[in-house]
This record gives sequence, C-alpha cells and structure tokens, in this order.
Amino acid sequence: MAESDNPISRRTLLAGATLGLASWRLWAAQPAEIKVGLLVPLSGLYARPGNVMRHGAEMAIDHINAQGGVKALGGVRLGLSVIDCGDTTEKAKNAAQRMVAQQTDLVAAIGAYLSSFTLAVTEVTERASLPLLTLSYADSITDRGFKYVFQTSATAQAQAEQALPEIMKLAQAATGKRPQTVAIITDNTGASIASVKPMRERLLAANGLKLVVDETFTPPLADATSLVQKVRSARPDLLFFLPTVISDAKLVLEKMNEFGLGQGRIPTVSFGIAIAEPDMLQTVAPEFLQGVLTCVANWGFKGHEALIAEFKSRYKEPWMTQNAISTYGDMWVIKNALEAAGKADRASVATALRTMNGGPSKYYPGGEVRFDAKGRRVGAGMTVVQWQSGIPVTVMPPQLAMAQPVWPKK
Repeated sequence: MAESDNPISRRTLLAGATLGLASWRLWAAQPAEIKVGLLVPLSGLYARPGNVMRHGAEMAIDHINAQGGVKALGGVRLGLSVIDCGDTTEKAKNAAQRMVAQQTDLVAAIGAYLSSFTLAVTEVTERASLPLLTLSYADSITDRGFKYVFQTSATAQAQAEQALPEIMKLAQAATGKRPQTVAIITDNTGASIASVKPMRERLLAANGLKLVVDETFTPPLADATSLVQKVRSARPDLLFFLPTVISDAKLVLEKMNEFGLGQGRIPTVSFGIAIAEPDMLQTVAPEFLQGVLTCVANWGFKGHEALIAEFKSRYKEPWMTQNAISTYGDMWVIKNALEAAGKADRASVATALRTMNGGPSKYYPGGEVRFDAKGRRVGAGMTVVQWQSGIPVTVMPPQLAMAQPVWPKK
C-alpha cells in the first residue's frame, strides 16, 4: 500500500492542513495596523505642549514597532492617529465626538493636555467605551466612576500632599527656619484649582503656613501688575505660582523682577510644566528663572539619559518635559495592554489595563503601572524640577535627581 493510501497519513495531512488554515485565518483576521488616537492641542494657545506630546507618542511607536510590534498579535505594528483638540473645552469636546464617530478602528487613545479638556473629552470617550490614558492632574477626572479612563499622573491633590512637606524641609535646611507666610497666585484651569484646593483647606495650616495673598485669574493675562503689587505689599516668605500658559508665567516673573521681588527675594514654587517649558527662555532672561521650583507629575530623570539624548537630537528640543516622557510611557502602557489582551479591541484593552500589574514603570516616578478602581495609577509619585543655569532639572526625589536642589536665599 502506498504511503498516501495509509489512513493514518491521510488523517495527519488533513489535521496539518486544518491547523494551517486556522492559523492563516487567525493571521488574516489581525489588522494590518493597530490604531491609537492622540487627542491634543495642535493649534491655538496650547499648541506647543500638544506638539511635544505628539513627539513623545511618535518616538514610542517607532521604538515599539522596531522591537517587533505587538508580539501577541503576530507582530502587528502600532499606528498613530493625531487629532487636534484646539484651545478651548468646547473645541476639545467636539474633536472627541468627531474622533469616536469617524475613527471606529481606534483601540485606545491618549489625551488631552489640560485637565479641563480631558474632563470634556472623557465624557465622550467613556460613552464610546474607548480606553483613554491621560497625564492630566485634576482629581475629578477619575472621581466620576468611569471605567475607561486611566490617569498615569499623580492627581493634583496627591502632588500637593507629596510636595509641600518636602518644600518646607528644603527651606528649613537651607535657611535654618521654616517659611511662615505664603502667597498663592493661580489661574482657574482645572489642574491649578485642584492643586490649591487642598492647600487652602488643610495643607497650609498643617505645615504651619499662613495664607496672606490668594489670587485667581483667567488666562491669558493682559497685565500682572495688580497681582504682583499684592505680593509686594504682603512680602510673604514663599510664593506658590500656578500658571498653565507660558505668557502668563512670563508676565508675572518679569513684573516680580521689576518690583524687586524676583531672583530669590521671594522663593517661588510652581505646579505643572508651563513655567519649565523651553519657550520660557525665548521671552524670559535665565537669571529671572534661576532657582524657581516646579512640582511636576513627571520629567526626564535619572535612568532616562539615553532616551533624553535621542529626543533632544531627533526633535531639536533642549530637554524632555512631562508632556514628552509621560506620553512616551503611556504608549508603552497601551502596548503592554494589547500584549496581555491578545486582542485588538477596546473591551479587551480596557480589561487588560484594569488588571495590569507591573507595566513599564521606569517611565514614571513612584509606584508600579497598576490602576485602582477609579483608574488612578497606584503609588504614583512626582518630581520637583528647578531652574539651574538656564535648564530645569529634576532635583527631587533624591533617587531620581539629576542635580541637587538649591533654596533661593534672600
């Protein structure tokens, strides 16, 4: 009997053919590219930080694809769909509505810079069951019971709780005494308001600080004179200044120097990245920025040297801000979720994010990449950045610092 007439051989051939067909169908069912949305401001007042987020996402996708794509799905490549959310909450919401209506193949998204934008955008993405990762700070983003929103930054309240005691210890170590009075100048954007709320309610008193100036403004500022006059009259030991627009940071810092309050005469601490953006050096002299501190959810820190060098070379940027490093990391989180899910669909990615335990934590300060029931990253830390010799560098926490912090002395 010929080998081909053997029933066992025929069954073996048939089984092999069936398995091969099943594998081919599985391969054929995979998309040619898995699309991730990036919804950020690319026009108007916040276009600069939005473009830096785009750079971070592009670089991450290039690295992911160069390392074999999503291996659990046969090496499928990631693709980026960039959507401009404009410079107002209404524009951001409209852009999100267009995104979910027109780009039904997206498996996840990242966005949308300002907390007020993210609050509006996530109302839309949640209804579409589209997982969205955000670097925005406002606590309210993950206080609404949503199941498809994941906050990789420490919330504004968590950052204030972590930062204030460290700032006080730094001041005492440098001067021999703790600050006793403080001024607050803040804009009315979501993250800024969320940062100062716990300060006003309990953190200032808990740290022995008396609030002597408390001013809130709507960006962009036309004139900072009246704000700085109040600070000059009160002469606080410490100023908390929270802008989200670079032009506002410029106006206040220049006015402080004009009134003799700058260059360390009143130590200034900010929250967020606006005051440490590269564009500050285009409008403000480095000596006016010297010593200014800002508390940021993420920044280029120790261990990121090679990544920072590549980013600087590729995009001609002088340093790597939170917008770049967090968006870079967020893209890797989505990639890890796809590997765990083994499927390129929204529900599976969301489930993988909710159950993730140990993702690419090296791109974030503190904790693991693991999310609690609200969608907040468990144990999320923060960085303190200081302007030193024309460059904002990470100075705290010590294990991530690239320079030693210096307290400005009067």
